[in-house]
Amino acid sequence: MTEPMGRFASELRRLRVDRGLSYRALAERANRGKSYIEDLEKGRKPPNAAVAENLDRALDARGQLAATLHAVVDDGGEAEIEALELARRVTASDVSAETLDRLEQASDTMAMAYATTPPEQLLPSVRRHLDYVGTLIDARKTLAQHQRLLVIGGWFSLLRATLHIDLRQTAAASANLATAAELAEQTGHAEIAAWCWETRAWDVLTSGDYRQALELSQRAQAVAPADGSAIVQATAQEGRAWARLGDQQETRRVLDHVDRLAAARPRPEYPEHHYRYDPEKANAYAATTLSWAGDPAAEQVARDVIAELLEDGARPRRVASARLDLALALLAGGRPDEAAAEAGTAIASGRIVPSNWWRAREVVNGVQQTRIAEAHDLSEIAAVHTPAISA
Repeated sequence: MTEPMGRFASELRRLRVDRGLSYRALAERANRGKSYIEDLEKGRKPPNAAVAENLDRALDARGQLAATLHAVVDDGGEAEIEALELARRVTASDVSAETLDRLEQASDTMAMAYATTPPEQLLPSVRRHLDYVGTLIDARKTLAQHQRLLVIGGWFSLLRATLHIDLRQTAAASANLATAAELAEQTGHAEIAAWCWETRAWDVLTSGDYRQALELSQRAQAVAPADGSAIVQATAQEGRAWARLGDQQETRRVLDHVDRLAAARPRPEYPEHHYRYDPEKANAYAATTLSWAGDPAAEQVARDVIAELLEDGARPRRVASARLDLALALLAGGRPDEAAAEAGTAIASGRIVPSNWWRAREVVNGVQQTRIAEAHDLSEIAAVHTPAISA
């Protein structure tokens, strides 16, 4: 269990017990599953801001649960850097094993926060930690410590690039991806190298260059370790590219390959970690891919994914994406009114990052073309929630 999860779990238990509530009673107040509340309290599932706010209301806790999370990705990054620097100064080495351990932990914590934290909120903390890694590059250390530090820098650079992509900040994304790729080459870290190619594939896919996305995802698979996570993600990305290129046969072939790869992997200890492939994501990727390919199976797969995610309660961004998948499938099935309702819910959630906005716009445009009454309402929702995008 990470430190933030531990703080949240302890506070949740204290508040629940103080108010004399059972798991079931609190679950009913919060409109969540009983098992999900228990998993949160026992640290088996990660909390997020939306869940914390919901439980704060259910417990009349006045933001106490939300406060346990704010220290993780808001200004907690500054305090963490100060603590790291103090620890470094009191050790015999300029870059101690403890400093590297804590930097690795910070990298993992932020990669886990990625799925539930708006990119503009997570980015400052990632940037500060990456800057601190830079200050240690020329410090006295052993060769092994230097190698380890470069790997840490590679992961932070990769995550920073991903956040810039989500915000459509293309120049910053390209610069940080180049840094991550260079650090991967210097350290011989094939997993980071593969994630760099996969991340480039996702970037160009969201920009509409499906052929290049296909080539980049195949490059990622070529360099990825067979037992890593990047190879599964890159294969899934290839399927999305084939779907956009309109080749249903290749799309199905790749989806079957993803299923085989996912089935061979155990569920990771922290499935919310962005760079640890969670086999449970396979259905979500299938929903997206099938909806893009115009496959009728997309509707039921997307509905199943939404039901699973709502029960889990911890991934609002993935719920929003799944609703867009369902909306696209409904639109293709000649049910634009239902598509408008699903897309409106997804957009109004505020969980669609700028890099995914083109998917929302695709549904909005499709609904508008049908000229149904709901098209106007959906357009107004989209106008209100359109994210600001900087180059």
